Amino acid sequence: MDDVIVIGGGIVGLATAYKLLEQKPGLKLRILEKEKSIGLHQSGHNSGVIHSGIYYKPGSMKAKNCRRGVGELLLFCDKFNVQYDLCGKVIVAVNSEEVNRLDALYKRGLENGISDVRIIDSQELKDLEPHATGIKAIHVPSMGIINYTSVVDELAKQIIKRGGEIKTKATVKGFVRKVGECIVNTQTCDYPTGLVINCAGLYSDKIAQLAGENSSISIIPFRGEYYVLKPESRHLVNSLIYPVPDPRFPFLGVHFTRKIDGSVEAGPNAVLATAREGYRRRDFSFQETWELLTNPGFWKIGRNYWKIGMEEYTRSLFKPLFVKALQYLVPAIQGSDLVPGGSGVRAQAMDRTGKLLDDFCIVQSERFIHVLNAPSPAATASFAIGSTIAAQAFQNIFRE
Repeated sequence: MDDVIVIGGGIVGLATAYKLLEQKPGLKLRILEKEKSIGLHQSGHNSGVIHSGIYYKPGSMKAKNCRRGVGELLLFCDKFNVQYDLCGKVIVAVNSEEVNRLDALYKRGLENGISDVRIIDSQELKDLEPHATGIKAIHVPSMGIINYTSVVDELAKQIIKRGGEIKTKATVKGFVRKVGECIVNTQTCDYPTGLVINCAGLYSDKIAQLAGENSSISIIPFRGEYYVLKPESRHLVNSLIYPVPDPRFPFLGVHFTRKIDGSVEAGPNAVLATAREGYRRRDFSFQETWELLTNPGFWKIGRNYWKIGMEEYTRSLFKPLFVKALQYLVPAIQGSDLVPGGSGVRAQAMDRTGKLLDDFCIVQSERFIHVLNAPSPAATASFAIGSTIAAQAFQNIFRE
């Protein structure tokens, strides 16, 4: 019998497994991943940013785990030679209204313990990002970029080295609770275990339902659509250029991200996906779309965000509108500088009242720990999230 089964081979599941094995060598641990290989969804489709934690409410799980997670992530990368670059980031205010929000964001950064955050004027902004336009900005030198797929691959190596097992093509179909154990049913095999940790990302709510968890949380998939700058236009962006967040909208807005390979990503548009793994516009799941449309909370969200949602959809369909949004930060950008890039799907949790969960959400029940909301900055925070889950496991499940 396994001591622990982790469901989900993304970065949160792998970091959790790594922390468990690090703290308790010899633990019998197995990871079940439904795909043919690990890290294929949110972990392999994100922007590759090492977040600082400046955006998050002080004292929240996001703020605490992001700040702690940055340090743990970089220590892991240094130990195992995973490449990263602390290239820095600017958050740009272009008018007086945004300056007020920028000042509040700066104070939040200080509260969250970001010691190197600073306010810069338009000239300093030009020194850092010659093609960006703003009247004031925040500079966070410790922000960085990384390829999280490289982190995932190295985590897998270290888990196997420590005696853990990773089983791919293992879709979980259900659970059977017995005295002293829980049996995890897959399409090919059953696995008895003492503890199940649900890190299933886009399907975390479905796994919780299979486990009999009486949760009001459902996952809404939002697709983020990106363009990339042509190689000859990459000089327009040196590092990371972000707008001041709009309080009307739960996402950050379009921005520029230099990738670890030197390419530059621009975006995203954030549109509702019609499949949980709907990376293309044509991807459609009748069942998943129907479940979403029949969820009362979804229509409450629609009433709150319909206008912003229509703007995102329109910008998704018409490239000139997307270019105009980018020109808000970098006026020199032209449509000819951009070619279609990749996309990702964000697993955003919603409760029955139609509220989008802002913070990470980890729920514990008998023989189960469920990670029900872990959107950005979960990749940055993954090692800290793993430590949090490991502590819960050892305190409440593996009491000596």
